[in-house]
Amino acid sequence: MYRHVAIVTDSTAYLPQDAMERHRITAVPLTVVLGDRALEEGTEISARSLAQALQKRKPVTTSRPSPEMFAAAYRAAAEEGATGIVSLHLSAEFSGTYDAAVLAAQDAPVPVRVVDSGMVAMALGFCALAAAETAEGGGTLDEAVAAAEKRADGTAAYFYVDTLDYLRRGGRIGAAQALLGSALAVKPLLQLDEGRIELREKVRTASKAIARLEEIVVERAGRSRVDIAVQHLAASERAAALAERLRERVPGLAELYVSEVGAVIGAHAGPGLVGAVVSPR
Repeated sequence: MYRHVAIVTDSTAYLPQDAMERHRITAVPLTVVLGDRALEEGTEISARSLAQALQKRKPVTTSRPSPEMFAAAYRAAAEEGATGIVSLHLSAEFSGTYDAAVLAAQDAPVPVRVVDSGMVAMALGFCALAAAETAEGGGTLDEAVAAAEKRADGTAAYFYVDTLDYLRRGGRIGAAQALLGSALAVKPLLQLDEGRIELREKVRTASKAIARLEEIVVERAGRSRVDIAVQHLAASERAAALAERLRERVPGLAELYVSEVGAVIGAHAGPGLVGAVVSPR
């Protein structure tokens, strides 16, 4: 049986599989279009395959789930005993996923609260975990939504990319910002700000950019009790080294997750991505 309140998110939350199973969180997949093939994220295309396609400059696009996919997820939750559903999704600035969920919620068999987290990747994942933990403790639908929104308000996401070209091509960052970031071979550090990607700083080399990313995360974490996620695409050694340093330098660290992002975010950030999410408990 489901808990009183069920939690639905989308595949860009990139939650570890064991966490999804333990908290019974459902993730509706987005789609990656590789050439003439439409592939579901998480089951039909891997991050490694995506990185190889990008490196070969093959055309890659992404698309939202259909409202019907969300409707099926909501029906399944209701059939297993849920009397309410929190549906948490990546920033509506990035995708029509939120809109598709809203459409499906109108005809769902139980009340559905659809939330635009303003986040993506584990910044979204931490919000889903907060909602799930509240629901498991007997929280109401409103309380689970409030827990997710509180977590989102305190969460910060920063990331380094080798080039802004992928973000520019996908329309996730403006052409002027992309030009600024590529000037003089500058390496960009970016952040999520009100659901959008903003250029935070320009650093001269990749190694200096990763070092600065580390400092930003340590400063943001302070001495608070925090969860941190380090995520990457085709940059496992950089990510592992960053995670190890953060483990040593963040005194209030609760959980530390290290993982590769999936194909949807990878398609827009490109190989070499290294990101860090700081989420106070």
